[in-house]
Parts: sequence; C-alpha cells; structure tokens
Amino acid sequence: LNIFLQKPCPLCDEAKEVLEPYKRRFILQEVDITLPENSAWYDKYRYDIPVFHLNGKFLMKHQVDIQKFEDQLMKLELEND
Repeated sequence: LNIFLQKPCPLCDEAKEVLEPYKRRFILQEVDITLPENSAWYDKYRYDIPVFHLNGKFLMKHQVDIQKFEDQLMKLELEND
C-alpha cells in the first residue's frame, strides 16, 4: 500500500492510525510528494493528500474508507493465494 503525503499532514497521520490494525497484512510505503524525485506525484496529488494506491492502482483519497480498503485487500489476498 502506497500513501502519498507531505508533512505536516494531520489527515495523513489520522489515516495511518486507522490502518494500524491491518499493518500485518500489507507493507505501507510512504511517498513524500515534496521530494524532487516525486514531482509528478506532487503535481497530481498536492490538493488531495493523503492518496492511497494498492498494488499500483488508485484506491482512495483524503480519508480511509475501511469497507473499500478491506474489500480490496481481501480480493488481493485471494488472488495471491
């Protein structure tokens, strides 16, 4: 799971807390959109952080939709079994 963020970002911190119970089921990679190498993500997401991609695909933005997250995570886990 990629989370596109910048600091400070209270919504990003809140989203990471919401995802904490699931952390054993995925690897969370933080992508700081303010770094020069991430300028394309900055241009795309600067007004929408946090943004989440699961397995390389857009999943959600702004806040965690737990039901959507659980559904997509379970689907991905079933595909990988």
